[in-house]
Amino acid sequence: MTQVLETTNKPFLLKVENLTKHFAIDKKQVVKAVDGVSFTLKKGETLGIVGESGCGKSTMGRAILRLHEPTSGTIQFEETDLISLKRKELRKRRKDLQIVFQDPYGSLNQRMTVGAMLSEIVNTHKLVPKKETFEYVSNLLVEVGLRKEHYYRFPHEFSGGQRQRVGIARALCVDPKLIVCDEAVSALDVSVQSQILNLLQKLKRERELTYLFISHDLSVVKHISDRVAVMYLGKIVELADKKSLFDNPNHPYTQALLSAVPSVEKNDKRERVVLKGDVPSPLNIPSGCRFHSRCPLATEKCKVEEPAFHQVSENHFSACHYA
Repeated sequence: MTQVLETTNKPFLLKVENLTKHFAIDKKQVVKAVDGVSFTLKKGETLGIVGESGCGKSTMGRAILRLHEPTSGTIQFEETDLISLKRKELRKRRKDLQIVFQDPYGSLNQRMTVGAMLSEIVNTHKLVPKKETFEYVSNLLVEVGLRKEHYYRFPHEFSGGQRQRVGIARALCVDPKLIVCDEAVSALDVSVQSQILNLLQKLKRERELTYLFISHDLSVVKHISDRVAVMYLGKIVELADKKSLFDNPNHPYTQALLSAVPSVEKNDKRERVVLKGDVPSPLNIPSGCRFHSRCPLATEKCKVEEPAFHQVSENHFSACHYA
């Protein structure tokens, strides 16, 4: 079933329709990591993707960039269908789509200096004449909050926050239009998280960037996102602008997630929603609504009929029979 997440005709930068990514375990078993996801992303927007571990957030982000080859669906970036591109064409188009990985240490080449890594990218794509590469890379390091002398250092000589700044600089090297931030701050201390988030917002304003921000931390997503999509077992179950979603969550799963966020408010009277059972295996997804085995509102209808992804208010969509 295709999810319809937009009613406006405003121009979009990215349009994903019915995207699926299945991993075959053997001839009979298939892991449905991403199972029919659709959304649009406008230029200059930040769309937050949240959900429990294993819901398919990161797989979806990588499938959009074709780091994982999608099983089916369409991915339209501006006027280009990314899935139809051959390897050589895709390589040229990837300048516009970059990713910042969760682990800043594991995603960097430990045998190369930061300058050598970034210079390789600049020279491969012929962004500037070779004699200007050092200046180009040095200025990029300064832009992300490092110093020019860091050009000659190896990844192990940096702190975690500094490594992530290098990862951001690597993404910025080719002057992209869209950056997928895959748990970009989850491995960092809270104080460093805020610095990186502020840097991302600064770069968004100055470079007119668009972000697909994947995270399990709802407070981080609320801080940086314009709209938020909630994923459960490979599907988006709710999507809305952040104010509407955090103030008036519609889907029972979203309500449970938000109720688990700690609050410092003295008079906070939120009722904690405790979900029963564990997340079902993506090898054996429940029939009907895939959340029915844990949902406090579930009825017999939920067990046999998959809910349509429908509009519940302006720019607010949900996939629930009764929410």
